[in-house]
Amino acid sequence: MINVTKAYLPPLEEYVEQLKRVWKSGWLTNNGELVQELEARLKNFLGVKHLFFVSNGTIALQLAIKALGLKKEIITTPFSYVATTNSILWEQCTPVFVDIHPSNFCIDADKIESAITEQTEAILAVHVYGIPCDVQRIEQIARRYDLKVIYDAAHAFGTTVGGKSVAAFGDISTFSFHATKIFHTVEGGAVITNDDELARKLFLYRSFGHLDDEYFTIGINGKNSEFHAAMGLCNLPRVNDFIAKRRMIVKEYDAILRNVPLLKRPQIPSEHSYNYAYYPIVFPSEIMLLKTKERLRVHGINARRYFYPSLNTLPFVDAATCLHAGVQRYGTQACPYSESIARRVLCLPLFCEMEGVVRSIAHLVRNDILSALTVNAEAAHTVEG
Repeated sequence: MINVTKAYLPPLEEYVEQLKRVWKSGWLTNNGELVQELEARLKNFLGVKHLFFVSNGTIALQLAIKALGLKKEIITTPFSYVATTNSILWEQCTPVFVDIHPSNFCIDADKIESAITEQTEAILAVHVYGIPCDVQRIEQIARRYDLKVIYDAAHAFGTTVGGKSVAAFGDISTFSFHATKIFHTVEGGAVITNDDELARKLFLYRSFGHLDDEYFTIGINGKNSEFHAAMGLCNLPRVNDFIAKRRMIVKEYDAILRNVPLLKRPQIPSEHSYNYAYYPIVFPSEIMLLKTKERLRVHGINARRYFYPSLNTLPFVDAATCLHAGVQRYGTQACPYSESIARRVLCLPLFCEMEGVVRSIAHLVRNDILSALTVNAEAAHTVEG
């Protein structure tokens, strides 16, 4: 089976060399020397002041919300992985969904202001598929209304805006280093800020709120281990190579699929440096998507409906608890672009070790769509006749 993604594993002997350091020190967790080294290297790679290696990207979001003291409404996107909304709900805040821009599938910055109320405290935006949000516009709005900004950059490691890492924007940015990501530590994530006071809060919150025998605040166990840091130290030097290989795979897909009628791809701003995290395609209809997904499965190819469903339609989001001007603010709040794209988007396999299979996958998709369009056209002609 060819899955939608595949984790890169460094040469075993290279990973073992890092593990020997763990055996030598006997320091397995609790901010060990490999964790500290990985954090230092990541800060240098990303050009940020403070970075904390944590157990996963969801904990990173929860720490961000807690450190900013958010308790009320957070404007966010309905088009993301469920962890984005779950983090808001878990911290007992209210997600207020703003629809996405039809060109890049990120939150539509032009729609944010109309969603702001006296209860709004922050904007949590997602760099969808690694494509950067309109960070300048979002931060202008945030300054005007005195709002905090969190960027969920789970997909965007290696993406830059104006030469700066996406991690450099907002009050806090977060990453996921899950095994499916371009840069991974098997499980893991990071929470990032350039603010000294926020950094101190995040440091304490990550580790039960205490330092040695001094207890300062509440906290949780958001730490990560030396074993995960060892994987990160092996993978980080290869990130630029990973991105270059993924760029070539995307070009190969594009060469075959670019001119397929009615097939849509999100637009990637040419002025930004993109990391080629995913290869999403949007079908003319959900029926066509499901047929193609099944055709791929029969051929041993596991494409993924990512993201589905639109988060404003999640069944466990209680729409009745948050009303604004007579309109339900989430749950059944209409986000027509997100709902439509979520029903029709499919991510094709994209990882470094795909030699010889990209063209086969692309041709399967292309032929399936063209065949469906031909059948539909013939059926329409028969009805008209």
